[in-house]
Amino acid sequence: MTVSDSLIAFYSRAAENYRNGELKILDIGNTEAAAGILKNLTGAELFKIEQRQPYSTSYNECIAEAQSDQQRNARPALKAYPESIEPYRLIYLGFPNYWGTMPMAVFTFLEHFDFSGKTIRPFCTHEGSGMGNSEEDIRRLCPGATVEQGLSLHGSSVWRAGKEVERWIKTGNPGK
Repeated sequence: MTVSDSLIAFYSRAAENYRNGELKILDIGNTEAAAGILKNLTGAELFKIEQRQPYSTSYNECIAEAQSDQQRNARPALKAYPESIEPYRLIYLGFPNYWGTMPMAVFTFLEHFDFSGKTIRPFCTHEGSGMGNSEEDIRRLCPGATVEQGLSLHGSSVWRAGKEVERWIKTGNPGK
């Protein structure tokens, strides 16, 4: 088996989530579902970014905690990191849109490594807010990396996004 030169690093949250105007319990978070589609299409290795202290399983409490972290510019401690990102040429970076950008745990992850010479292809899940400021934030946090156009996926329809993800992988353009 050959080692992939691509990594899918993603932050995702199962439990109670907002989907199509309702709160629903998800066994697998929307971003993790998108990461699974990417894995199936690319064969890239997966790494789940997880906070040492996870947010509440209650959606409303979670978003309040996430907003507080953002307002404080917090860097939550992570459970683990990949041993190295050196073998990877391409990093797919996935996350839900929290208050117009990435969850602060993704900031922690990005600040841990030097992404110089790497290509980062961000993808996010959302319920109507798109990529927000995340691409600009990634460029600021990873000045030596090439940050390509991101793919925003509506969370409640991510399970049916295979063709959209495949087009983005092949062309680098999310299209619509």
